[in-house]
Amino acid sequence: MSDVQYKFHPNKRATIITAPFSGGQPKGGVELGPEYILKAGFEKQIKNLGWTTTVEHPLEGTNFELKKSNEKDEYGIKNTVIVNECNKLLFDRVLTNANLGNLPVTIGGDHSIGTATVSAMLEHNPDTCVLWIDAHADINSPKITESGNLHGCPLSFVMGIDSESYPPIMQWIPQNLKPGKIAYIGLRDVDDAEKKILKQYNIPAFSMFHIDKYGIGKVIEMALDKVNPNREYPIHLSYDVDAIDPSFVPATGTRVEGGLSMREGLFVAEAVAETGLLGSLDIVETNPMLGETDAHVLDTVGAACAIGRCALGQTLL
Repeated sequence: MSDVQYKFHPNKRATIITAPFSGGQPKGGVELGPEYILKAGFEKQIKNLGWTTTVEHPLEGTNFELKKSNEKDEYGIKNTVIVNECNKLLFDRVLTNANLGNLPVTIGGDHSIGTATVSAMLEHNPDTCVLWIDAHADINSPKITESGNLHGCPLSFVMGIDSESYPPIMQWIPQNLKPGKIAYIGLRDVDDAEKKILKQYNIPAFSMFHIDKYGIGKVIEMALDKVNPNREYPIHLSYDVDAIDPSFVPATGTRVEGGLSMREGLFVAEAVAETGLLGSLDIVETNPMLGETDAHVLDTVGAACAIGRCALGQTLL
């Protein structure tokens, strides 16, 4: 059992929403992340912390993986149709569960699913603030993306950046994220065009430089001071495991050296839990197929589970 109190979820009901999807990027295997995390006992671990849990599989019966392509379309992006359909299904499930008072825990899959989770939680409560824990900014738009991979674009869609470049089928996405309601932690691989966006919109962004300079505890306080200064609004924690250094989580798709230590990575989730303001959680980019050894896979899946446990109230003492 956990003693952590959750302001927006006092009844401690959580819904684990699986998002086995790899269409936001070219590498196969990330769609297996939810299966491996659940097989590792994640649901039981959450129950042991005092949560009542259910598991939902909104992508069940789809064949998105068979439709995946590595070719850019007329909008300069890849897999527009399946990324769009995936996000519509997830948006509905996340929003429905939030409206029922359940804490949505969405397990990916790649980070393109953040389009659905962030916009759904803001639709549920416009005061929601977002902490985006990631090596990457994921704020490219179709207009500026070089790779065309949509796991690098979710935040542009939710913020409405370069909206004239969006495919018509993606116009349904609520452009409901304001620049002052999101903060990044752990950045260390940001495209030049993305750096311009962060400066143009004055988005709070804390790179590994800031973590080295101030320490992870101070950085989290600084981030929350920007987006949730009175500590009164729900927090959507969107956590890409590649924020943690690949020496600890090697089985992920876009590895960048020089990331968070395992303790720093878990402290982020612990600190958010400590606020009592967690409203929703994503854990994404676990790719069991990219581990070179069984230990690599176990370490990465174990880290994903630990992030979830810490966010949902596990403490060291």
